[in-house]
Amino acid sequence: MSEAPQPFEPPKAPNVETSSASAPDSAYNVVTDLVTGVNVRGSDNKFQAIFIGISVLVFALIASVIVALNASWNMPWYGGAMLGAVVGLIFGLFASGIFLMIYRAMRHFRGKHD
Repeated sequence: MSEAPQPFEPPKAPNVETSSASAPDSAYNVVTDLVTGVNVRGSDNKFQAIFIGISVLVFALIASVIVALNASWNMPWYGGAMLGAVVGLIFGLFASGIFLMIYRAMRHFRGKHD
């Protein structure tokens, strides 16, 4: 006895996490994450602001201690703090931006376009 052929069923799409963002917002987020544009996610902006603030404080503290301990530089401690704050600002901006870039790319590769 031969069995009747089974009807063809197309493969099902993988389950994609739904987000609370609307379709235009989701499309905008994909473009800004993968190509270019301003990131308007509040969570990303909050993370970046906190990270930069901590970087500024840590670098200012470290630089002021280094300048205070090294008298041959002939610089006041607050000069070192200002220099450290600028370096911390630049470091914090780039480090947090690179982290968010990699994090968002990995989420897109996994199909989570929030």
